[in-house]
Parts: sequence; structure tokens; C-alpha cells
Amino acid sequence: MERFARLAADVYGEGNGPGPLVLLHGLTFDRTMWRPALEGLAAIDPGRRVVAFDLPGHGESGAQESYDINSVIAAIRRATEQADVHSPVIVGHSIGALIATRYAAQYPTRGVVNVDQPLLIAPFADLVHSLEDRLRGPDFAELWQMFEASLHAELLSPEAQAIVRTTSNPRQDLVLGYWSDAIERPVAELNAMVESMLAKLRDEHLPYVIVAGGPLGPTYDTWLKTALPEAQVIVWPNSGHFPHLANPAAFARILADTANW
Repeated sequence: MERFARLAADVYGEGNGPGPLVLLHGLTFDRTMWRPALEGLAAIDPGRRVVAFDLPGHGESGAQESYDINSVIAAIRRATEQADVHSPVIVGHSIGALIATRYAAQYPTRGVVNVDQPLLIAPFADLVHSLEDRLRGPDFAELWQMFEASLHAELLSPEAQAIVRTTSNPRQDLVLGYWSDAIERPVAELNAMVESMLAKLRDEHLPYVIVAGGPLGPTYDTWLKTALPEAQVIVWPNSGHFPHLANPAAFARILADTANW
């Protein structure tokens, strides 16, 4: 384990080959979620420089005063600079993919790999708005079980289920902090933020791959073709919210292929 600007990280590879990879896990998890795929990557793309961070407040990374998306991106930017990582391919799972997408709209990157995170965020924002009082109160644990069930970890192998179970640490303060934008900002404002960042990616023709654990659905699919028409969508059915754990070897190949970006 290494530490850059207070963020814990696993660092792989010598950095003499193609552009580096930066990996950002999902909410409540930690950087060890990537290890099955990184074992496969080491076999097919040996020496590729990879930095897998624990997000602020997760794993072995330090806490910080705010976990809104701008504060988290600023922390990641400080860490990548200290790690001497420049223009990476940035990979994110779940909320980590939203953070990766926003990072790519603000700082030089070679492209984004989005692991099962919808970019059409209004439905989720409407849901958490409706549940705000309960999320902030004693019902949090009960509600988290509902969110957790929607991830469908039961579709994974027993070994992958164990990774999900042992890495998740759903603290109320952390979840509310990372969801603060969705909870507190008007939905119209959130939509405008998403459109702004996607417009920058469109203008730069930045490579963007979405790896989904199930069909996108007709509404989202139609919206995405307009919002980010160059996005490549890869669907691995019956993978739930964790396609990188359901198919680590295939996901490693996707990571290796970004060497051509």
C-alpha cells in the first residue's frame, strides 16, 4: 500500500508502456474490489501502470470534511499529481464512474471506463429526495438493505460475493456525504451538471466505454445515444451491479484494450 495526498492506493507496473490506469471503486467499497481483474490484466498487459485508490473516507484513506463530488474530485486530482500520473484512462465503478466522468471533463484523460453507472441520474435523485428524512434518521440501515438488494450480488460466484460482503462498509455519514449532491441539489440543476460534463466529452471525442451488468432499458438507451453518441456499451447479462467481478478476465481485456486509446 502507498499513500498519495492522504489517499491509500495499490500501485502496479513500471509505467514504461501505454498510458496509466486510475481505478475508482464504488460507494462503501474499497480498492481491493479491482484485484481479480488486475490479476488478469497482469497476465495480458504486464507492466501496465495502474493506480487503484481508496476514495476519501473509504478503506485506508483518510476522512475529509466534505464528500460532495467537487471535493472528492479535488482530492483525487491532488493524489494523481502526487503519484505522478498524467492523462490516465480513468475507470470507475458505480458512483466512482460518475466521479471518473466528471474528472475527465475537468482534467486531461485518455478516456473513461464506466462500470454499471447510469449517467441519466434524475430517477435516482428523485428517489433519494423522497427518502431524505428517512436516510438521515434511524431508518438508514433498513433503507440501505433495500439499496443493497438492488445490486444483485447473489448473481456472482461465491468468491465474488465474499469480496462484495467483506469490502462493503455502509456508514451513514459517508453515504449521505457522497449522495449530498443528489439529495440537496434540484434535479434540474443535476441534469444541467451532467449535460455540461457530457458536452465536454463529446467535444473532445473522448473514448468512453460502459460495462453494464444488464440491459440499459429503452429510455436510458435512447437518451444515451443523444447525450454521448460515441459511447461504446458492453452488456454482460445477469452480472448485477458488479460485472467486473462477474467476468474479471473479460474486464481485464477491456482494460488492456485501452492501451490503444
